[in-house]
Amino acid sequence: MPTSFYIHIPYCVKRCGYCDFNTYTPGELKEGSDIAQVSNGYIDLLIQEAKIARAEFNTNEPIPTIFFGGGTPTLMEPADLGRVLKALEADFGFANDIEITIEANPDTVSKEKLAALRGVGINRISFGMQSAAPHVLAVLDRTHNPENVVKATNWAREVGFEQVSVDLIYGTPGESIADWEATIDSALALPINHISAYALIVESGTKLAAQVKRGEVVIPDDDQTADKYLLADEKFSKAGFTWYELSNWAKSGAECRHNIAYWEGANWWGLGPGAHSHIDGMRFWNVKHPNAYRERLELNQSPVMESETLKLEEKENERIMLEIRMPEGIAKNSLGDAALLRLESYLAGGQISKEQWEKGQISLTLSGRLMADRIVREILL
Repeated sequence: MPTSFYIHIPYCVKRCGYCDFNTYTPGELKEGSDIAQVSNGYIDLLIQEAKIARAEFNTNEPIPTIFFGGGTPTLMEPADLGRVLKALEADFGFANDIEITIEANPDTVSKEKLAALRGVGINRISFGMQSAAPHVLAVLDRTHNPENVVKATNWAREVGFEQVSVDLIYGTPGESIADWEATIDSALALPINHISAYALIVESGTKLAAQVKRGEVVIPDDDQTADKYLLADEKFSKAGFTWYELSNWAKSGAECRHNIAYWEGANWWGLGPGAHSHIDGMRFWNVKHPNAYRERLELNQSPVMESETLKLEEKENERIMLEIRMPEGIAKNSLGDAALLRLESYLAGGQISKEQWEKGQISLTLSGRLMADRIVREILL
């Protein structure tokens, strides 16, 4: 089975209030430092870990997809990211149609930097837009200038990126339906062919969670959040975008193949602190903190902290949770009679497509997508 690679860049200029990703500002890693200081030598560590992957994992198949995530990968120099790519290509080989994605903060790129990223082989870029409303960005603690999203997406096209995406967030405290519609319209005016739109989840331990607990901000009710999803799907569809996963829409041929590999249970290897991997039913993950990650590799030790081999039941549960998120859904003959019986109420209620049911598939309708988690729970009872 081909193996994709995820490469974690754990650095951010500042931590956004809603974010619980494994990211660090320079001051959190070393007082008084800047990005250049804390990231010094990090690329060498990634290359060293890639060598470990090559030694431990026996595969002759070339890499189909690579994803630089974070953090803010675009804080790194393009030439340095190119060094990682060259090392992976030398050790594993690249598929002829390899997809190489980078996540980008629009404030961290120039036209020249985007051209350099394209020059080292990165061919897909996803910009964190979140919202077009300044007051919504303020609640999220995002500091980027919305005007830079317009500039950055146009520059990306001009320097040769054929795959350009934006990430949006809906359901932020204080965001009205009109705010969300304006964000959708702003996104659709951009030269993009892919959109990810996620409902805000308030993660415990974040600044935003503390604000909610203190009553400083109020989370919108579920009905309003559902209305925002329906509005997004309607407007995206009219603009030529088709849903291919619950939170992702693309124009034909612009689907993110790296993410599809995740959802289809393919192999992937994660490089960097806290990165997770899945190889042939075994999951393992690296030590979380960048300093601990550095210490292990400097001692020529594997950065892997723990691992687990998935049991058959765990594999099956994961398959169901992931496959239900895609239009093709789940094959009926892969479920037992009791699970199918429990789904009949959703079939009658219009949440599961009758047309696809008759063809042997359990596929969610638009209303079914709004209750995907509930339907999964019914299947797994």
